[in-house]
Amino acid sequence: MLFRQLFDGDTWTYTYLIADSQTQEAALVDPVLEQVERDIQLLKELGLTLRFCLDTHVHADHITGTGKLRELTGCEGIVPENAQVACASRLIQDGAVLNIGSVQIQAITTLGHTDSHMAYLVNGDRVLTGDALLIRGCGRTDFQSGNPGTLYDSVTQNLFTLPEATLVYPGHDYRGHTVSTIGEEKQWNPRFLGRTRAQFIEFMNQLDLPYPQKIMEAVPANEQCGMAIPS
Repeated sequence: MLFRQLFDGDTWTYTYLIADSQTQEAALVDPVLEQVERDIQLLKELGLTLRFCLDTHVHADHITGTGKLRELTGCEGIVPENAQVACASRLIQDGAVLNIGSVQIQAITTLGHTDSHMAYLVNGDRVLTGDALLIRGCGRTDFQSGNPGTLYDSVTQNLFTLPEATLVYPGHDYRGHTVSTIGEEKQWNPRFLGRTRAQFIEFMNQLDLPYPQKIMEAVPANEQCGMAIPS
């Protein structure tokens, strides 16, 4: 398996390239519109054919590159079930598996940051957690139908039950971290460590965070696969 973690410095977003080295088939997870040229160039250099673009959720902090990549490559654009994205090639459900050659990508429902969110378990040993679980943190729950109780349940029941050696690759990082493990996050993540569900809800409801700078632009654009960008 070929696996690459790519970074967009303007929005602190990680994009992930996953490919089968034998068949040369590939998927991108959470592509960023401004980085499409970079991603296309990398695919060409590695001799890969892009089959899927997957978004973990409808992002509020950046515009997805899925629509542009689909236009350029003919790949499928895939979003979680219940996402209000009519232009998607298809919606993916909890437990569904995409095959890229011998590489398996399994969708895991991780609602709470938004009301349609998937993590993607790759070959059983690494999980792309989007904004549900960050390294020593988690996604906010104060807009896009977020719900702190639902997020607590998603992380503790659907992610923290994975083997502790499972690698954690988040959708963002703001402090220079690139990868963690489920075991590390269970032991050291301050959002969850020592907090009951009720205490987590209270903590999340008291956060007073500014909205992402691109929210008014990004959300409606991402509901159109990143293609209908407001002027």
